[in-house]
Amino acid sequence: MTFHSYSKTCAFSSIDGIRDKHVTIMGLGLNGGGEAAVRFFLKKGAYVLVTDMKTQEQLQPTIDRIAADKDLDTSRLTYRLGEHRIEDFENADCVIKNPGVKYEGNKYLAAAKAIETDLSIFLRFTDCPIIAVTGSKGKSSTVSAIYYGLKKAGYKAFLGGNITVSPLTFFDEVNQDTPVVIEFSSWQLADLRGRGVLKPHISIITKIVPDHQNWYGNMEDYVADKRLIYADQTKGDYSIFDAEEDDLGTGPDKNLHPEADTWGNLFASETKGTVLRYGKGPLEKDKKTDKPTYGVWQDKDSKGNFCGKVFLPHMTKPEIILRGLSVPGEHMKINVLNAALVLYLMGIPAEKTAEICGSWTGIEHRLQFFHQYKNKNKTNIKFYNDSCATVPEAAAAATQSFGKSVIFMTGGTDKGLDLDVLSHTLIQKGNLDELNEDGFIPVKDIYLLSGSATDKLLPVLNKEGVKYHGPFDSLDALLDQAKNDLESLDGKDQIFVFSPGATSFGMFTNEFDRGNKYMDGIKKRF
Repeated sequence: MTFHSYSKTCAFSSIDGIRDKHVTIMGLGLNGGGEAAVRFFLKKGAYVLVTDMKTQEQLQPTIDRIAADKDLDTSRLTYRLGEHRIEDFENADCVIKNPGVKYEGNKYLAAAKAIETDLSIFLRFTDCPIIAVTGSKGKSSTVSAIYYGLKKAGYKAFLGGNITVSPLTFFDEVNQDTPVVIEFSSWQLADLRGRGVLKPHISIITKIVPDHQNWYGNMEDYVADKRLIYADQTKGDYSIFDAEEDDLGTGPDKNLHPEADTWGNLFASETKGTVLRYGKGPLEKDKKTDKPTYGVWQDKDSKGNFCGKVFLPHMTKPEIILRGLSVPGEHMKINVLNAALVLYLMGIPAEKTAEICGSWTGIEHRLQFFHQYKNKNKTNIKFYNDSCATVPEAAAAATQSFGKSVIFMTGGTDKGLDLDVLSHTLIQKGNLDELNEDGFIPVKDIYLLSGSATDKLLPVLNKEGVKYHGPFDSLDALLDQAKNDLESLDGKDQIFVFSPGATSFGMFTNEFDRGNKYMDGIKKRF
């Protein structure tokens, strides 16, 4: 693919230069990014035109919030909803682009004099230290744990980016002493190509697996955008990459990257930053130089308990920077360990880092523990919300995250991904709460929300004789059934987890709306 590269020059010479400029914001949305841009540019004195293919009725909640803000001069605001007009792009001094819109083949963006994003504006006009995270799995957990840790350690820190918080919301509160943690999607990184504005002090690329292939068409193009995160780093910065083999054995294309056999090794060979690695076990020496590989890894302490260790160039021996977790799941160990590494690099002592990271309880909608209930038989039931698990791999992982069998709620709308990994997990047989011969803990019970992804699961479940409840056409109907079933449980404590492994279209506005309604429904009934 030929990638579009943006200008190093901005349409605004300074923040004060925004005043009286005409800004078109492409995409208002419901999750805050477009709304934050509207608020920012109105407060900076611009004339703002918002254009979105969604209708006013669909966007009314966002429109109402903007209208209710008395600090905004809405006389400078125009809405163009349900359509785009080419003149709104041609006549603007600058277009603020939504990262979910492709530049390639888009006649409206092609007509723009200048294109920026909320992230490019933030990065151009602030000088705060940036901690940047991208990857396929674990991005949101990693940035949330880093942010939590920095705050607990006493930093005035901020969190933004793909985790649904636009950095424009805290633009006026940061300075050169304010660390900002940013989660980058591959699309957000692509929107920075050529600008030269992303120079993170610390960058992390979490595990790379196939994702967004309906957008990119191949792994090379997908990973090409990820590589932008370290493109402008220097030796004084840190670049943190995976040290393990790739999940599917699909490292870089040998014809394009003969120098590397895994994505992590490719990244390490390219960055100008100081390379650190993360792994599930001790880091092997560099095969070419026989020098130590620096970074973090999972280990056990003298008592046989899980811990995370760090070894950096200035150290004579490894230190423990993580002892135990408050969040479930094997996959969380590496996310929190990477967060611990960041805290350590930011000058927080090892024991303090371990204490802080061990107290982090997770983030909303991602294996979030939110409610506990004791039924009439004194059986304790813990409820978890994993609504942001929109891919089958994440839902499958959720079934195995607690070290015991779970009551599992899943299903939704298909997004064109292979469901084999989830169906394979759901059909596992064996003793409950124990690993079977294939290394899985079987699911105790299954509740299904209806949808096109669920329709793909049903034939497999039926063929294998797996019992399930549903599919249910509404959340209320499912939770009413679950209420009756859970009240009669008698015995040891139980875990009920909702991890859809699919999108939320049709029944909910988005995954956040889905998670909130699930949590509200549980609390109402239990």
